[in-house]
Amino acid sequence: MKNRLWREPWLWTVTVFSLLLAVPVLLIFSSIFIPQKALWQHLIDTVLSDYVYHSLLIAFSVGALTLLVGTSLAWLVARYEFSGRGSLQWLILLPMAMPAYILAYTYTGMLDVAGPLQTHLRAFFNWTYHDYWFPDVRSVGGAILMLSLVLYPYVYMLGRTAFSEQSASFYEASRSMGVSGFAYFRKVAFPLARPAILTGTALAMMEAFADYGTVQYFGISTFTTGIFRTWNGLGNAIGAAQLAAVLTSFVLVLLLIEKHSRRRLRYFHQGQKQHSVKRLSLSPIKSFWAVVACLIPVALGFIIPCVQLIIWAVERASSQVDAQFMVLIWNSFYLAVSAALIAVGLALLFSYAKRLRSHWLLNSQVQLASLGYAIPGTVIAIGAMLMLSAADDAVNALTEALFDTSVGLIFSGTLVALLLAYSVRFLAVAMHNVEAGLQRIKPSMDDAARSMGLSSFSVLKKVHVPLLRASVLSALLLVFVDVLKELPATLILRPFNFNTLAVRTFELASEERLQDAAVPAITIVMVGLLPVILLTRALESTKHKSSSHA
Repeated sequence: MKNRLWREPWLWTVTVFSLLLAVPVLLIFSSIFIPQKALWQHLIDTVLSDYVYHSLLIAFSVGALTLLVGTSLAWLVARYEFSGRGSLQWLILLPMAMPAYILAYTYTGMLDVAGPLQTHLRAFFNWTYHDYWFPDVRSVGGAILMLSLVLYPYVYMLGRTAFSEQSASFYEASRSMGVSGFAYFRKVAFPLARPAILTGTALAMMEAFADYGTVQYFGISTFTTGIFRTWNGLGNAIGAAQLAAVLTSFVLVLLLIEKHSRRRLRYFHQGQKQHSVKRLSLSPIKSFWAVVACLIPVALGFIIPCVQLIIWAVERASSQVDAQFMVLIWNSFYLAVSAALIAVGLALLFSYAKRLRSHWLLNSQVQLASLGYAIPGTVIAIGAMLMLSAADDAVNALTEALFDTSVGLIFSGTLVALLLAYSVRFLAVAMHNVEAGLQRIKPSMDDAARSMGLSSFSVLKKVHVPLLRASVLSALLLVFVDVLKELPATLILRPFNFNTLAVRTFELASEERLQDAAVPAITIVMVGLLPVILLTRALESTKHKSSSHA
């Protein structure tokens, strides 16, 4: 049996590609065995405590805030009926389209001393700068707020689904025991939904650990900014990799927590004969406050910054939308399309191989290759650069030995590096959609196709791919938008004189040209709305299926 397994081409193909995708992360951890005493002594004496303190403070504060906001909104939408609920349940997801670093730039432009809000306050009250106090958005607290405003939908989505799928029998049994109102939420509903809510919280915290654009712009020392400084400022690739290994260790601990919490998610899926809890109607006054509660995070996380970006973009469009801007759009577009095609192609390969042969070795390889989404883009970029630089050195040594000439940086200095990093980072996004689509195809269809003499590849091409069209398109779109928004990996790995919309937004904001940054920023935000629409449809589909089962 084992010999037959190793002869299967699907297994060998998955092995090769999974190892290729795992190498960047493995190189990061292998760097800890290379002594860097002088660097670490310097870091310990100067900034390492700031890296640890700020990274943990931001991640755990974002986790607490997203837990509070996301769970509250999920319970409100799932448990109560009020005016506008149907629209608000998807409007709450809109901040997902706003990258945190763009939110940070926008609020800085609005709230800084020279921004429109403080300018109008001084004019209206005839104040001077020292006559009043105004909170500083460029602070640790500001970074926590910016990240929380765009990450709370992670908790909201999973929490809403968990609350909605809870059986009415739990509520009826609780009422018979005198437990209702907030006590029911605290003692019954929340404990049942806790694994899903903790999963969303862990995902938000992982994104907070991975953030670079927001903390760098606000001047906060974290592991992500430290990795950049060690890589670019000190020119120490091994030291940067070791810092990345420490950061990844924090993230992997969160990943283990997320995996542990997800083990019990199966207890929330109710059978077809069970009914969901009927939503309670709110009075007009309570309904008003429910709408206000839902609109506040949406307004702060999307509507207000989006309106401001549009105003700035209209003012600066004539000077910013030129031939160079068209090049930015083209670069961003074909890079995102290429990465999406590669990631979805690999997702099809891995998912179909698992369908053909469910084996612990195969499953372990696929799981290893899919770890990238939990790892910050900065870390993956450093690992990819180490891997491809070694490949370039080997190729150049070979060509010099054989032909007495050097071919240059054919891997690390080209888009190959970016495409590798994107594939590692976003493979899990594509696999989630492709695997979900494959699970809806009955195994009997595979058996019928093979009985007609079709090979495994022919079954995939002629049977599965046509049936997976919607899942594949969704996966392509999600990876496309994620690549479009990705900042740290693009900053590290992009070839010389190659820019994208995300990098250009970062450059303009770093130069304090916040209004000029609005044009590429609003372009990213508008494209980012597409996966939000997909998520909304998915949630609605889940709700209708649950209703029909009831």
